[in-house]
Amino acid sequence: MTKREKILLKAAVAFAAVSAVAPVSNAMHIMEGYLPAGYCIAWGVICLPFLIAGYISLRNRIRENRRNMTLIAMAGAFIFVISSLKIPSVSGSCSHMTGTGLGAVLLGPAAVSILGLIVLIFQAVLLAHGGLTTLGANTFSMAVAGPLVSFGIYKLCGKMKVNRRVSIFLAAFLGDLFTYCVTSLQLALAYPSEAGGVAASAVKFLGVFAPTQLPLAVIEGLITVVILIGLETYAGPELRSIGFLKGSIRNEKGGR
Repeated sequence: MTKREKILLKAAVAFAAVSAVAPVSNAMHIMEGYLPAGYCIAWGVICLPFLIAGYISLRNRIRENRRNMTLIAMAGAFIFVISSLKIPSVSGSCSHMTGTGLGAVLLGPAAVSILGLIVLIFQAVLLAHGGLTTLGANTFSMAVAGPLVSFGIYKLCGKMKVNRRVSIFLAAFLGDLFTYCVTSLQLALAYPSEAGGVAASAVKFLGVFAPTQLPLAVIEGLITVVILIGLETYAGPELRSIGFLKGSIRNEKGGR
């Protein structure tokens, strides 16, 4: 066996080992029937308060101004499209962006919980992406936990006087990464490692998804910034109606 063949063989063994670390789970969308029934019910119950708050938030925004429907629909469509673009990962599954950072920054994390739920139902039924039995777990990771982090990061950056474009990028970037971190924890809780328990299993899942999810999170951050710049140009009145925009980015300190 030549040296090149030995290297190729070692690489193949390493790839096989990494692929065997975690079963197929559809990355941030845990597949149908993968979680035990108790976990499915528990995550669904945990999501209920956030969904109720989201319904109230969306209802109030629509009552305040019917034109807010345009931004709400746009945010939901963005989540659906960008989270449906699946890229193969080394796990034999897939990774994808979430798109929830945009909605969290514009509408708040509560509203995104409802938008995310609707998107996840459509994807489970129409695209076989995720599942109805795992809807609660997927909703919590992508439509609750991720948006909460995105919103918190954006507000924190605002208080620290960080450039708005940088704030938006960080919000979308970290919200995306946190979503897949939560999913890894969900999978680890359901399937702890024999050696090391939940913590070891979570590290394995994180390691499997990280190679593809990190660059995807960067791309999502950049796309979110570009979209919001476009909205400032063409939907200024709508952004002001929801309290997001008080003035053009170009006129803000450090906004150039």
